[in-house]
Amino acid sequence: MTGVIAGSVTVLMSGAAFAETVIIGHFGNPTPMQLLASSDAVEQATGWDVEWRKFAAGTDVIAAMASGDVVLSELGSSPLAIAASQGVDLQMIAFSDVIGKAESLIVSKDSGIETLADLKGKRIAVPVGSTAHFSLMGALKHEGIAEGDVTIMNMPPDQIAAAWEQNAIDAAWIWQPVQAQISETGTLLIGADETAAWGYPTFDAWVVNTEFGEENKEQIVAFLKEVDRVNKEYLADPSKWTADSEPVKTLAEATGADPSQVPGILEGFAFLPLSEQVTDTWLGGAAETIKGTSEFLKSAGRIDNVADDYTPFVNADYAEAAK
Repeated sequence: MTGVIAGSVTVLMSGAAFAETVIIGHFGNPTPMQLLASSDAVEQATGWDVEWRKFAAGTDVIAAMASGDVVLSELGSSPLAIAASQGVDLQMIAFSDVIGKAESLIVSKDSGIETLADLKGKRIAVPVGSTAHFSLMGALKHEGIAEGDVTIMNMPPDQIAAAWEQNAIDAAWIWQPVQAQISETGTLLIGADETAAWGYPTFDAWVVNTEFGEENKEQIVAFLKEVDRVNKEYLADPSKWTADSEPVKTLAEATGADPSQVPGILEGFAFLPLSEQVTDTWLGGAAETIKGTSEFLKSAGRIDNVADDYTPFVNADYAEAAK
């Protein structure tokens, strides 16, 4: 990809030293990694001048990485499969989180929807191309509902919230904080943890531009060590992450979430230590998981091609060095 480094890394003079300005993409979820976005820990560990950039959906991340504007980012498993199938020059280097009820189908209390079968003829909002969209399609397939039997409305999260208030939709598969907002007048029908059990797993990955990663191996490893550190802080005792705890207050301030909702949101994700990620179950099997996701997306008419091998799009070496 011509100009990736030139477009995404600016060399700045800082005293007698040079610092690289690196844009790191994320989704703004109140997860432990937000402790890094709220401090200078990554700058201290890598020597980079970091700009954290929030994205509304994975499709926006794909565009930013394809253009060279962003070289390191969170990316959902479904958009990752789309990007890899399109040949975007990136590699998955770690799991950011495994998605459970953090992404769920919320149905309006006035919609008459009580089971998946009741979705027929209803209006369902979702950011198309996202992990939430993948989970929705998996749920419909599991229930035997054809996509044409429902009206799928492509909306970013903020538009979903507005459409919900206007009663323009009957249901939405979405993440936080919009999920909590619409749940005030809606009911959680099913979560991504259940669709995962049906064979449609979803996760957020850390991905890096291949060339940038090769030229910045030490810094990428240092970055993953910091991510692993804050995840372990949470995993050491999740019960301590209460609404009035300092970590939760920091996450709430960074993301705009209500502190009282953050502990519940955290429970909707699974955070894996790097020592677990490097096993065959996780990074060792990621290429096959991405291929399976791609095959499903192709069968659903969302992508045109599926690669024979997705191994080039997964690189566990960084996580292995950082564990």
